[in-house]
Amino acid sequence: MSVSELYSQYTRVWIPDPDEVWRSAELTKDYKEGDKSLQLRLEDETIQEYPIDVQSNQLPFLRNPDILVGENDLTALSYLHEPAVLHNLKVRFLESNHIYTYCGIVLVAINPYEQLPIYGQDVIYAYSGQNMGDMDPHIFAVAEEAYKQMARDEKNQSIIVSGESGAGKTVSAKYAMRYFATVGGSASDTNIEEKVLASSPIMEAIGNAKTTRNDNSSRFGKYIQIGFDKRYHIIGANMRTYLLEKSRVVFQADDERNYHIFYQLCAAAGLPEFKELALTCAEDFFYASQGGDTSIEGVDDAEDFEKTRHAFTLLGVRESHQINIFKIIASILHLGNVEIQAERDGDSCSISPQDEHLKNFCRLLGVEHSQMEHWLCHRKLVTASETYVKTMSLQQVVNARSALAKHMYAQLFGWIVEQVNRALHTSLKQHSFIGVLDIYGFETFEVNSFEQFCINYANEKLQQQFNSHVFKLEQEEYMKEQIPWTLIDFYDNQPCIDLIEAKLGILDLLDEECKVPKGTDQNWAQKLYDRHSSSQHFQKPRMSNTAFIVVHFADKVEYLSDGFLEKNRDTVYEEQINILKASKFPLVADLFHDDKDSAPASTTSAKGSSSKIHVRSSRPQLKASNKEHKKTVGHQFRTSLHLLMETLNATTPHYVRCIKPNDEKLPFHFDAKRAVQQLRACGVLETIRISAAGYPSRWAYHDFFNRYRMLIKKRELANTDKKAICQSVLENLIKDPDKFQFGRTKIFFRAGQVAYLEKLRADKFRAATVMIQKTVRGWLQKVKYRRLKGAAVTLQRYCRGHLARRLAEHLRRTRAAVVFQKQYRMRRARLAYQRACRAAVVIQAFVRGLFVRRIYHQVLREHKATIIQKHVRGWAARRHLRRLRGAAIVIQCAFRRLKAKRELKALKIEARSAEHLKRLHVGMENKVVQLQRKIDDQNKEFKTLSEQLSAVTSTHAMEVEKLKKELAHYQQNQGGDSNLRLQEEVESLRTELQRAHSEHKILEDTHTREKDELRKRVADLEQENALLKDEKERLNHQILCQSEGDFAQSSVKENLLMKKELEEERSRYQNLVKEYSRLEQRYDNLRDEMTIIKQTPGHRRNPSNQSSLESDSNYPSISTSEVGDTEDALQQVEEIGLEKAAMDMTVFLKLQKRVRELEQERRKLQVQLERREQQDSKKVQMEQPKNDGDLDQDADLAYNTLKRQELESENKKLKNDLNELRKAVAAQATQNNSTHSSPDGYSLLLNQLRLANEELEVRKEEVLILRTQIVSADQRRLAGKSSEPNINARTSWPNSEKHVDQEDAIEAYHGVCQTNRLLEAQLQAQSRAHEEEVERLSAQVEALKEELDRQQQTFSQTLLLSPEAQVEFGVQQEMTRLTNENLDLKELVEKLEKNEKKLKKQLKIHMKKVQDLEAAQTLAQNGKRRHELNRQVTVQRKEKDFQGMLEYHKEDEALLIRNLVTELKPQALAGTVPCLPAYILYMCVRHADHVNDDLKVHSLLTSTINGIKKVLKKHNDDFEMTSFWLSNTCRLLHCLKQYSGDAGFTTQNTAKQNEHCLRNFDLTEYRQVLSDLSIQIYQQLIKIAEGVLQPMIVSAMLENESIQGLSGVKPMGYRKRSSSTVDGDNSYCLEAIIRQMNSFHTVMCDQGLDPEIILQVFKQLFYMITAVTLNNLLLRKDVCSWSTGMQLRYNISQLEEWLRGRNLHQSGAVQTMEPLIQAAQLLQLKKKTPEDAEAICSLCTALSTQQIVKILNLYTPLNEFEERVTVGFIRTIQAQLQERNDPPQLLLDYKHMFPVLFPFNPSSLTMDSIHIPASLNLEFLNEV
Repeated sequence: MSVSELYSQYTRVWIPDPDEVWRSAELTKDYKEGDKSLQLRLEDETIQEYPIDVQSNQLPFLRNPDILVGENDLTALSYLHEPAVLHNLKVRFLESNHIYTYCGIVLVAINPYEQLPIYGQDVIYAYSGQNMGDMDPHIFAVAEEAYKQMARDEKNQSIIVSGESGAGKTVSAKYAMRYFATVGGSASDTNIEEKVLASSPIMEAIGNAKTTRNDNSSRFGKYIQIGFDKRYHIIGANMRTYLLEKSRVVFQADDERNYHIFYQLCAAAGLPEFKELALTCAEDFFYASQGGDTSIEGVDDAEDFEKTRHAFTLLGVRESHQINIFKIIASILHLGNVEIQAERDGDSCSISPQDEHLKNFCRLLGVEHSQMEHWLCHRKLVTASETYVKTMSLQQVVNARSALAKHMYAQLFGWIVEQVNRALHTSLKQHSFIGVLDIYGFETFEVNSFEQFCINYANEKLQQQFNSHVFKLEQEEYMKEQIPWTLIDFYDNQPCIDLIEAKLGILDLLDEECKVPKGTDQNWAQKLYDRHSSSQHFQKPRMSNTAFIVVHFADKVEYLSDGFLEKNRDTVYEEQINILKASKFPLVADLFHDDKDSAPASTTSAKGSSSKIHVRSSRPQLKASNKEHKKTVGHQFRTSLHLLMETLNATTPHYVRCIKPNDEKLPFHFDAKRAVQQLRACGVLETIRISAAGYPSRWAYHDFFNRYRMLIKKRELANTDKKAICQSVLENLIKDPDKFQFGRTKIFFRAGQVAYLEKLRADKFRAATVMIQKTVRGWLQKVKYRRLKGAAVTLQRYCRGHLARRLAEHLRRTRAAVVFQKQYRMRRARLAYQRACRAAVVIQAFVRGLFVRRIYHQVLREHKATIIQKHVRGWAARRHLRRLRGAAIVIQCAFRRLKAKRELKALKIEARSAEHLKRLHVGMENKVVQLQRKIDDQNKEFKTLSEQLSAVTSTHAMEVEKLKKELAHYQQNQGGDSNLRLQEEVESLRTELQRAHSEHKILEDTHTREKDELRKRVADLEQENALLKDEKERLNHQILCQSEGDFAQSSVKENLLMKKELEEERSRYQNLVKEYSRLEQRYDNLRDEMTIIKQTPGHRRNPSNQSSLESDSNYPSISTSEVGDTEDALQQVEEIGLEKAAMDMTVFLKLQKRVRELEQERRKLQVQLERREQQDSKKVQMEQPKNDGDLDQDADLAYNTLKRQELESENKKLKNDLNELRKAVAAQATQNNSTHSSPDGYSLLLNQLRLANEELEVRKEEVLILRTQIVSADQRRLAGKSSEPNINARTSWPNSEKHVDQEDAIEAYHGVCQTNRLLEAQLQAQSRAHEEEVERLSAQVEALKEELDRQQQTFSQTLLLSPEAQVEFGVQQEMTRLTNENLDLKELVEKLEKNEKKLKKQLKIHMKKVQDLEAAQTLAQNGKRRHELNRQVTVQRKEKDFQGMLEYHKEDEALLIRNLVTELKPQALAGTVPCLPAYILYMCVRHADHVNDDLKVHSLLTSTINGIKKVLKKHNDDFEMTSFWLSNTCRLLHCLKQYSGDAGFTTQNTAKQNEHCLRNFDLTEYRQVLSDLSIQIYQQLIKIAEGVLQPMIVSAMLENESIQGLSGVKPMGYRKRSSSTVDGDNSYCLEAIIRQMNSFHTVMCDQGLDPEIILQVFKQLFYMITAVTLNNLLLRKDVCSWSTGMQLRYNISQLEEWLRGRNLHQSGAVQTMEPLIQAAQLLQLKKKTPEDAEAICSLCTALSTQQIVKILNLYTPLNEFEERVTVGFIRTIQAQLQERNDPPQLLLDYKHMFPVLFPFNPSSLTMDSIHIPASLNLEFLNEV
C-alpha cells in the first residue's frame, strides 16, 4: 500500500503542538509524492498548512481508527507511536476513568489522586485465577500473573514498580502485597500475611516524607521478598532497602517536611508515657520546621502514630524497645535545637551548659553531658607521634552536628528494618518467592546532587534489564510461532552505565578523590572533564566549572558537584560515636557498635545475613573494614545494586510503571507534557518502539476469520480450513508480503496493516449499508405511496357518503316539520276545549257541595241528640242493677259460711281415720328402709364401740375399785373435808374453762375483724387498681384512635424490618454453621496430619469431635432419659467411668442442673428453718415451766418416735426382701423354663411371697396406729397443761345442782382436759394459719403496692411521650408481661412434663415386671410342652404383624452404620424407595424408643451423624453423594418431626402413621443437630455445584457466540498472548451449562430431595451465574458492546426457558438474574439524549450507580457505525442517580449464600410398608 493511499483525503494525522504535545488534524486533500506541505483541518475547524521536510520526507504520524481508541493494551493499536500512546492513555484516564493500561509486558498506572473502589476483597477474588488478558488491566492482574507463573513454572518472580515521586509507586506495591497476602494466606496460625502488611505503616513513618510533588513520598528504595512454601502459602518475608535520603533529617526545602515519624511523635507528645521526651509541637524544632507548614491536609499525625505503634506491636517489637526508638528520634529533634555560640576569634565556639535541649539529648540517650558538650565543639587529630584536640568553627560544628543526626537516624533506620526482617523471618524452608521492588524513578531537578545521581544510575541499570527482557520475550514469541527472526535495533545504555561504574568511571574517580586528604569537589569535577570529555554520554556545561552533564536514556541531567565528596564520605567524628557507644541504654550502644563490627551492603539494613538471596550464583564476600578504609556510600550503593540486579536476573520480572498525571495533585487531570516526559523516562515508549520495529499486531486465525470474514469471497468460504482461507485472503488484500507473516497459531502484521484492514472492512460495511439503505428507502417510498393512494380513495368515499347523508337529512327534517305543525295545532285546540270543560265541572262541584253540606249538618244534630238520650237511660239502668247485686252477694256469703263449717267438721272426722294415714305414708317405706340400714350400721359401730367400751370399762372398773379403796382409806383419814375440796376444785376448773372460752372468743373476734379489714383494704386497692387500669385503657384507646393510621404504617414497617432481621439472623446463623463446619474440617485435617507424626507419651487432649454432636454447647441436653433424674445421671457416671463421663457433656449438664435445683431447695429449707427457729424461740420465751407430767409425756413421745422409726426401718427392710424375692422368683422361673423343673418350688416361693405381703400389711397397720397415737400426743402437748382443773366452776349447767358421783367427776375431769387440749390445739392451728394468711396478704399488698407504683411511674412516663411512642411503649409493656407469663407457664409445663415422664417410666417398669412375672409363670406351667409349641410360635409370627420397627443388637451398630452410611453407594439404591436409609434409621430409632433404651437412641443418632460427616468429608467433590445424603438427612429430620407426636407435625398423618410415633423420648435437640447438619450439607452441595459451573460461566455467557455472526472480534494486544494462558480450547457454550444443570436436577429429583430445597439450590446457582457474569462484564472492556448485550439477552432467555421447562420459575432464580438482565438492556439502549438517560435510570433499578457508570465507561463499539458514550451523557446519568443510596460496592459477592429453609415435608409412606433390599446386607436387622 503506497504512501499516497495512506495519506488521502479525510485521513487523520497527529502534528506536534507546543502546548498539548500532539494535536489531531484531518487532511483536506490527497497527498502526492513531492508535495512540500499538507493541507490540514484542525479539530477547531481551522485550516493549517503543515510543511514537509523534503530531505527526510518525514510525514506526520497517522491516527488510529476510533474503534481502536481506548484499548486495554497499547500494543493492540495499529499505529504504534508516541501520540497514539499518549492519546489512548488520555482517553482511558479522562473519559473512562481507567488508571491502568497494558503496554506489552508493562502495566502503566496513572495516579488518580483520588480513592477508587477497585481494591476491595471482591475485586481480589474476581481477579484470582484469571488469565492476565481476560480482565481489565489492574495491579491485581499483574500480581495474579506472577503468582500463577511461580506456581506453574516453579520459578521466582519479581514485580518492579518504578516511577517518579508522587506517581503512586508505594501504593501500587502495597496493593500487590495485599493481593499476595489474601490469595496466598499463611497455612498456619502465624498470620505472617498480616505482619507483611503491618510493615508498611512502619516503613512509611520512618522512610516517607512530604515533598513538593507528593505528600507521602518514599525517600528510599526497598525490595521485599515474600516467601512461599510448596503449597504456595506465605511463610515469611524479607526486606532490603536502598539509599535512604539522610540529608532530609537536617534539611528540608520549602513546602516540604521531614520524615513522618518526627511529626507523629510531636503530635503524641501529650500522652503520659511520652512526658519524659520533653517534646512540644513540631514548629518548635529546627529539624522539623524548615519547610514551613508542618501539617498535611487530610492527614492526622496522631492517628497515624497509633497505627505505627500498633504495627510495631504486631511485629513483636517490645514496648521497651519502642520507647527507646522514640527516645532516639526525640533526641535528634533536641540535637537540632542545641544553640551553638561562636567565639570572637571565629575559629572556636561553645555550647551553654544550661542548654535544655542538650540536657534532654544526653538524658534521652543516656550519655555524659559534659563529654557531649565538649566533643560537639572540638575534634581530635591523630598523627604518628601525638594527638591534638582542635577547636572547630561555627560552620564546622553545625556540619558535625548534622552529620551526627544523619548518622543516628540512618543507624536507627537500619535497626528497625532488621527488626522487621526478624519478625517476618521463618524457620520453614522457602520453596519460592515473589519480590516487589519499590524504587525511585528517573529524577531531574533544577539542582541535582549526589542522591539524584545514584537514583538515575539505578534506573539506568533497571532500564538495561528491562530492554533485554523485552527483547528476549519478543524473540521467544517469534521463535514459538516459527517466524523468521531479524535483529531489531534497540537502545543499549551500556555505554552510559560504563561511564558511571567502569574502571576510572565517575564513581571510581569520586572514591579516589575522597581518599585524597585535600580532595575537593572542584578537583573531582576537573578530573571528570579531563577523563570523560570524549564520551558521548558526558558533557561539560558551558557556564560552569563545577557541574557536569550525563546523557541518560531518558534525558540529559546536569549535576552540581558541590557536596558530592562529603555525601560520599558520609563522615561522622569518632569521638561523638564513642560517647554514644558508652550509653547506659543497651539499644543505643548496640546501634553504634554494629557500625564498627560489620560492613553493610547498603546504607540500610541490607547487611549480614538479613537478606538471603538463594538465586544468586555467587556473592562477593565483603571484608570487614576499619575506619581508615571505610567504604564510601557510592561503593556501598553500587554493590547493593549489583546484588539486586543479580536477583532480578534470576527471576521472571513483571513491570509496573507509575505515571504522575499533573504536578498540582488534581484528581483526574491530565498534563500531556508531564505524561510524555515520564513515558519517555520509564521505558514505555521504548517498548512501543521495539514492538513497532517488528510485527506488533498479532491475530489468531480464528479471531481474524471472525473479524474479517465479510472480506472473504463466497467461493473461498467453501474451504473448511480457516488457516488456508486467511492466507488466501491476505495475499489478495495486501500485496506486499513483508507486511505480514503466518505463524503457527497467529498472523503477524506490520504497523498500520490492521488499520488498513479495518478501512477495507469499514468500506465493505459502508457499501453494504448504502445498498441496504437504498433498498429500504425505496421500499419505504412504495409503502408511503400505497398508503397515500389508499388514503385518497378513503377520503373520496367518505365525502360522497357525507353529501348523500346530508340530502337525506334535509328531506327527513322537512317531513318532520309538517308533522310537528299538525301536532301542535291539534294540541292547541285540544287544550282550549279542555280548559272550558274543566271550568264547567268546577262550578257544578261547588254548587252540589253546598247542598250536600246543609243536609249533612241537619243529620249530625239529630244523631248527637240520640246519643245523649242513650247515655242517660243507661246510667239509670246500671244504678238499679248495682243495688240488686249487692243484696245478692250478702245472702251468698252467709250461705257459704254455713256450708264451709259443715265441711270442716267432716274433714276433721276423716283425718282421724287409717286410710288417710296410708295415703300420707305411701313414700315413707323407702325412707324407713334407708333409716333401718343406717340404724344397722350404727348398731354395728355401736357394737364395736361397746366392745371397746367394755374393754375400757373393765380397765376403768379395776381402776375405780382401786380408787374406791384409796378413797375409802382417804375418807377414813380426812373425813368430810374431802368432798368440800373436790367441789372447790371442780368450781375452779369451771372458772378456768369459762375464761379460756372467753379468750378464745376474743381471739376469734380479733381475727375476724383483722381479716375483714385486710379484705376491705385489698378490695379498695383492687378497686383503685381497676380505676387506674380503666383510665390507662381509656388513654390507650384514645391514643390508638388518634394514631391508628400512623400505627398501621409503623406496624407494616416493623413487620418488614422484623422479616429482614429474621432473614439476616437466619443468614448469620447459617454462616456460623458454615464456619463451624469449616473449622471442624480444618480440625479433622490437622488431626489426620497429627496421626502421621509419631506422638511422644504424655498428656493428650481428647478429640473435640467426640462430643461435638453428643453435647454441643448450643444444645444444652440431648438426653432421651428422664429429664432431671440426678440419681440416674450419677449412676451413669459410676457405670461409664470417670474418663468417658468427663467427655459426656449430657451427664455433666444434667448434674449441673440438678445441683442448681438442690441449691435452691437448700436455700428455701434454710429460710424455713430460720423462720421456725424464730417462732420456737418466741414460744420458749412465752411458755411457762412444765410440771413432771409433761416430762413423762415427752418421754412417751420420744419412745413412740423411736418405735415409729424402728417400724419404718423394718418396713424398708421388708420391701427390700420383697424385691429380692421377686427377683429370685423371676430367676427361678427362667431357670425352670430351661430345666423343666416341677412347679413345687415356684408355689413355695409364691406362698413365701404371700406371707411376706401379709406381714407387710400388718406392719403398715401398726405404723398407722402408732402415727395416730403420736399425733394425738403431739396435740395434747401443744395444747398445754393446766395445773389443777376445777369441774364445778360452771354453774349454768342444767345438772349442776345435782349430786355428782366421784367416778363421774373424775371421768368428766379427764373429758374436760382432753377437750381443752383439742380446743387449744385448734386455736393454735388457727393462729398459725391466721399468721400465715396475714403474711401472705401482706406480701400481696406489698406486691400490689410495687405494681401500683410501677404502673404509676410507667403511666407518668407514658404521658410525657408522643402518641406514637405511647402506643409503642404500651405494646412493649404488654409484650414484656406476656413474655414473663409465658416463661412462668413454660416452667410449670416443664415441671409437669418431668413428673409425667417419671411416672410413665415407673409405670412402664412396673408393667414390664408384671408382664415378665406373668410370662415366667406361664412358661413355668407350660414348660413340659415347650417342644411341641416351638413350631407353632414360629408360624404365627408373620410379616403382616410388622410394626414398622427394626431391632438390632448393640454390637451390630457399627456394622449398621458401615453398611447403611459410610460404605453405601447411591447407585445401589436405584429403583428403591427414595431416602430408604433415612426410613431404616428411623425404624431403628423407633424400636429403641419402644424398649425405652435412651443410650441406644443416643448412640445410634450420634454414630449416624458422625458417619454422614465422614462420608461427606471423603466425597467433598461428589455432587451425587452430597445430594444423596442431603435428601436422606432432610428425610430423617422430617421423620423425627412427623412421628414426634407434636400436634403441629401430625395434622397430615393417617391413623396408621400416628401409631408409629415415638412414645418415650423427645428428640427436639437431635432435630436441631440434624437441621444444622443439613445446612452444612446444603452448603457443600452448593460449593460443589459452583465449582463445576464457575469455569463455564464466563465462556458460555459472554464469549461464546450463541447467535452466530453477531459479535465481532476487536484487535487484541500482547496480553492476549500472556504466558499464563494455557494452550487448548477451554471454551464452553450455553448448552454445556444447561446440560450440567439438567444433570444436577435429575440427580436431586431421583434421590428424592425436597422440591423446596431444589428450588433454593437453583436460586443460589443462578445468583452465582449472575454475579460471576456481571463481575466479568464490569471488569472487561472487550465484552461491553451492543452485540454482547444481544448475546447475553439470548442466553438469559434460554435459561429462563429452561427454568419454565423444569417448573423452577417459582424459585426466585429469575429475580436473582435481574441485575444481569438490566445490564444486557443497558448495553443495547440508546445513549445520547437526556431522555435516554431518564430511561436508563428508570430501567436499571437493580444496578447500583457505580455499576451503571462503569458499564457506560466500558462500553466499546465493535464497528465504526456505533458511537461511544460521551462523557457528558455519563455525567447526566450520575446527576440523576445522586439521590440513590446505593452501596459503594462495585462487584457482586458471588460467594454470598442465601439463607436456606427446610420446610416440613411429611411422607405418605408408613413404616410397615417399606421393604429392605438384600443388597444392603442388613440381615442382622429383625423386623418387630
